[in-house]
Amino acid sequence: MKPLLPLHRRSHLSSYFLTLSFVTFATILYFQDFTCLLRHPSSTPPLNLNLKEKDDYAMDLPFTIVKGNTSCDIFAGQWVYDEVARPFYAEEECPYIQPQLTCQTHGRPDTGYQHWRWQPNACSLPSFNATLMWEMLRGKRLMYVGDSLNRGQFVSMVCLLHRVLPEDAKSWETFNGDSLTVFTAKEYNASIEFYWAPFLVESNSDNAVIHRVTDRIVRAGSINKHAKHWKGVDILVFNTYLWWMTGTKMKIMRGSFESETKDIKEMETEDAYRLALGRLVMWLEKNVDPNKTRVFFATMSPSHTRSEDWGGEAGGNCYNQTTPINNPVYWGPSTSKSMMQVLKEVFSASRVPVTLLNITQLSEYRKDAHTQIYKKQWNPLTPEQLANPRSYADCNHWCLPGLQDTWNEVLYTKLFFP
Repeated sequence: MKPLLPLHRRSHLSSYFLTLSFVTFATILYFQDFTCLLRHPSSTPPLNLNLKEKDDYAMDLPFTIVKGNTSCDIFAGQWVYDEVARPFYAEEECPYIQPQLTCQTHGRPDTGYQHWRWQPNACSLPSFNATLMWEMLRGKRLMYVGDSLNRGQFVSMVCLLHRVLPEDAKSWETFNGDSLTVFTAKEYNASIEFYWAPFLVESNSDNAVIHRVTDRIVRAGSINKHAKHWKGVDILVFNTYLWWMTGTKMKIMRGSFESETKDIKEMETEDAYRLALGRLVMWLEKNVDPNKTRVFFATMSPSHTRSEDWGGEAGGNCYNQTTPINNPVYWGPSTSKSMMQVLKEVFSASRVPVTLLNITQLSEYRKDAHTQIYKKQWNPLTPEQLANPRSYADCNHWCLPGLQDTWNEVLYTKLFFP
């Protein structure tokens, strides 16, 4: 990867006062935004993922502007239709969205999915301020690590932030066989990055372009192939889940993929998941300074492949869904509670604080927000495929703008107002 550009020539004093003014301004906005509303009864999520250990409050976490309202669970709430403040940007205003997520370009007839705003039950999220975020990221690196869902969140963040930058002050580059994508804000000497590692540990699906393998194999305990690209990053946002959910046991290999003979055994998915996350924690504890670096992990992104699950017609899926699910305790079958429990147990034991972005419950409601058939993967869907949305609708990925902008709103909140 190319090194970041050197800082512009400016006095440290002026930069300090500029950042200080933004922090002060954000603090005022924060206390205005985080006022209690208490208008809606709270529904208890199916699984509480709050980590109550040394995590957020025994130390001053890096990037904190002000401590948040600890009595408010920002992940418990409801979706409110908002034609004024949502979406944050138009699809055509962000040239970085890959064709897989450009639903309007590929013929989606409705736009309502873009206008839903997440409203926590007992407070409000602070207003997303792109200029403030760049000031806080000055001289820093923010990296998303994981699968295509995390890549979608990465692209969402770029869309949220790039508009405040002049055209000649930003760049988009790929490295390492497209495994690493880097968006750079030259004036701020800052970057937002994505690294492809769908299992986090080494696997036979590590090629960022050609990775559709049916016989998925994970190399036990091997993370350094990927992790060497994460060293020195200031904010890390990990995810891994969907690639583990094959419906069968996971194949775990000891030794090298290059070896002629391979020692492969099968493990229960939860055990293999625990092994990989445990290896991540070991790497974090060895390589990350919690006084300088923030670490986040995004929980499971749900799928909506069976409309019967939310009381819809038999044989349907996310296709032609235009409104969220309004059942506050809805929890679909695509999200494994046992895998969620593994997350909580592994990261609770970490000596490096890992903040869980519990995007699962709020995303469970959004059956309307998937790309459906309005996308292009490698090639556009054929007329035959378009005519058969029950078989070919993508109910895993999300249109942009849309739901993943909210994921970044909660990241913004947990980063600056933990």
